[in-house]
Formats: sequence, structure tokens, C-alpha cells
Amino acid sequence: MSERPFPDATRTPGYRVFRVAVHGLWSAYFRPIVTGTQHVPTSGPFIIAPSHRSNVDFAFAIYVTRRKTFFMAKDSLWKNALLGGFITSMGAFPVHRGAADRGALEAAEAVLRAGEPLVLFPEGTRKEGPTIGELLEGASFLAARTGAPIVPVGIAGTDRAMPRGAKVPRPAKVHVVIGEQVPAPVGEGTARVPRRLIAATTASLRKELQTAYDEAVGRLSAP
Repeated sequence: MSERPFPDATRTPGYRVFRVAVHGLWSAYFRPIVTGTQHVPTSGPFIIAPSHRSNVDFAFAIYVTRRKTFFMAKDSLWKNALLGGFITSMGAFPVHRGAADRGALEAAEAVLRAGEPLVLFPEGTRKEGPTIGELLEGASFLAARTGAPIVPVGIAGTDRAMPRGAKVPRPAKVHVVIGEQVPAPVGEGTARVPRRLIAATTASLRKELQTAYDEAVGRLSAP
């Protein structure tokens, strides 16, 4: 790839049609119930940080905000020019897996500096079980660089809808709980944010994400 596709901030007609179609399909297929929308900023940049138990988790970002969201996707998807152009218009930008990708981080930072929402899974890859494990520091690092708050999102039920190894999703009830914002770490004066504050923010995010996920799981199992 000679040039990295860059996120398109415009809500194109194609994006609007796709969003409506996915929203309708997901609503019929998963019957999601969403709580905590009062924690979502109505303007300015913020980082959506969901739990990650299934490949369909990313699509539930449309239930967090009506604004166009942006997210990283594996760079191999851009090998097909038509597919690459389509998912770029949907808000995706490529990341090289298996190594630190400075370009992807720069694109993510550019999204936030442009005042747009970014979806970033702090667990990195799909996990299993009820416990939110150690988180990567990418969300806290980007928050420190841009001042964007982090919004934890617990998603329960997608592990039943599309468990690891499944090729297609199946109907299942899903609960989405949006937790309280985790503010961006702030350094003193113009100094860079110390690593200890980034680590502390990551710890706070883990706590809030666990709380949101536990609530989502509890609502899912309630009669």
C-alpha cells in the first residue's frame, strides 16, 4: 500500500444508508437494550472503549452515539480496492497487526483532534470470561495527547451471538451499558503527561469498564 487511507469525517450518503441498514438489522437480530447514554458527549472528541467478546462488538458503537464513529481495522482488508474504499468511507483506517503501528496511532490522534469519536478496544483482542483483564494503554495515551475523555462500554450477549470460531452471528439478546466517563490525564503546565498518570487512567478505565460489563451481564441474566 503506497498511501495510507485516511478517515473521512463526512457523513456520506453511503454511510447514512449503511448505518440505517445495520441499525435495523442489529435491532431485529439482537434486540439490544442500551442504558447510560447520558454519559456520552454530544460534541467534541471522545474515545469509545468497549469490552470485547465477539467480532460483532464493533457494530454496537452505533448505539452509543448517532455521530459517525471511527475505528481501526486490519490492513489486509485494503488489499481489495473496492472493499478498502468502502470501509474507509464507513470510518475505518488500517492498522498493521503484530507490531507497533505509529501510522495508525497518528490517524487515531487525527480523528480526535478533528473533534470526532473514536472506537478503540482497550483489551486489544477478543477475550473470554467475565473479567476485564489488563488493558493496553492506547486509549489513555491518546486521551493524554488530545484531552478526549474515555467512555467505557460494557457489551454482554455478543459472545453468545457470535462466539469464537463462528462464521455467522445468530440471534441473541444483547445489553449495552455505557459507563461513566474517564477523564483524560493532564500533565502539569505544558509538560508531557507522566507515564504514571497514563497508567492510573488505564487502571480507572479498567475499573469502570468492569463495572459497565458486570451491569450488562446482570441485566442480560435478569428475568
